[in-house]
Amino acid sequence: MNDDALPAPALHVRPMTLADCGRVSEIRIRGWQYAYRGLMPQPFLDGLSVERDAERRRARFRDGRDGVTELVAERRGTVVGWAAHGPYRDGEVRTGDAELYAIYLDAAHLGTGAGRALLATVLEQCAGHPRVYLWVLKENARARRFYEMAGFAADGTEEPYEVDGVRVPEVRYVRESGVTSA
Repeated sequence: MNDDALPAPALHVRPMTLADCGRVSEIRIRGWQYAYRGLMPQPFLDGLSVERDAERRRARFRDGRDGVTELVAERRGTVVGWAAHGPYRDGEVRTGDAELYAIYLDAAHLGTGAGRALLATVLEQCAGHPRVYLWVLKENARARRFYEMAGFAADGTEEPYEVDGVRVPEVRYVRESGVTSA
């Protein structure tokens, strides 16, 4: 039997714990370095540190995250993805809407259903909100396709994001409550 024909091991999405912080930081930083290559200055990406990110993440986790929910996707006891969501931030104002703040996967697990499972859980947890928003780099075609396949659509809002003096524009996506994905 061909290995490609074997079903992927079961995936479990659960709340993130303090013990997950190191692995989540590894996934997040390696995710930036993988997904944003060519979209952000390479020296910036090369300078990202898993250890520094993990220290900040542990401190924020211990202090509480003011309404932020963090989830991990786990396969065979190994964390393979991470997502965070919470109230939509319109500047300093919190609205009745929700926002997907981040979703990252270990690059070896792209295309395995882990991202879809994380996003489905986020959307289920945000079901009581009229809309779910997210921001994505304008030039990140892969991520944009992923969100569009899940029922999100760009709403025409763009925001400049600057990295090491280079403008990296983001676009806002929205998904109305009750929208089903294909």
